[in-house]
Amino acid sequence: MPEGDSVWRAAAELHKALGGQTLVSSDFRVPRFATLNLAGWTVSEVVPRGKHLLMRLLEPAAIGSVATAPADDAGSAATGPSRRALTIHSHLKMEGSWQVYSPGGRWRKPGHTARCVLRTATADVVGFSLGILEVIPTTDESRVVGHLGPDLLGPDWDAEEAVRRLRAAPDAPIGVALLDQRNLAGLGNIYRCEACFLAGVHPAAPVSAVKDLPAMLAEAKVMLEANLGPGPRITRGTAFPGVRGIPRSGYWVYGREHQPCLRCRTPIRRGVLGPASGMEDRTIYFCPECQPGSSG
Repeated sequence: MPEGDSVWRAAAELHKALGGQTLVSSDFRVPRFATLNLAGWTVSEVVPRGKHLLMRLLEPAAIGSVATAPADDAGSAATGPSRRALTIHSHLKMEGSWQVYSPGGRWRKPGHTARCVLRTATADVVGFSLGILEVIPTTDESRVVGHLGPDLLGPDWDAEEAVRRLRAAPDAPIGVALLDQRNLAGLGNIYRCEACFLAGVHPAAPVSAVKDLPAMLAEAKVMLEANLGPGPRITRGTAFPGVRGIPRSGYWVYGREHQPCLRCRTPIRRGVLGPASGMEDRTIYFCPECQPGSSG
């Protein structure tokens, strides 16, 4: 799954390419929306919500140039005499991506993986291998993202509410709770591992074992915000002036199995962790010395 910073950067790139632009053509390569034609519609903005992307569009102002869409999807977006508003909702899941090209530019991914192609006078925007792709009335966005908790990178970030949601299940493993987007939106496996290390808690430890949840979330937010610009993702080094003696960039524990812990020199270990159902187990990395409760 993508991390929240990756989705934030994707939204920024898409908004730069499409914001305020009128679509010359649209091509939805999924059966449900194969007949949808958004030519003439204007992209008002592209915004991230947790790990979701919301591309908002307004219908043409001129009468007679309207979208042709299934009545139970885009058709319900009519709002009388005002311009209709639709949202292209997507989620990258494991392999998805949006890419921006100059008009007619050669794609860097196979054509058969394209799920959506949007063209303006200045850019071609292609969504490849998207895990979710749908077009909904903008007024219905809450149906697809309303379940999400406070967004670490969003204007709605509410640390107190995120802490309240986490503490509502005190026996849940903190590493599972952090990935539950209903608690807080935007964290993926990398930041989950790094946040647990910095908090000195094993990812499998219960939420109740975290001594300072607000501080843990604040640190996660700092890490995400530090990675909104260009360049490789880092969670330590010169981007974090409060951390002394480690001038190099990189991760504290993620992907560093068998390498020495950067604090105590104990070899980093790898394991798996997921919900009690056994579904969606994910790899975790931890220091058995710095993160009490580790096993194996």
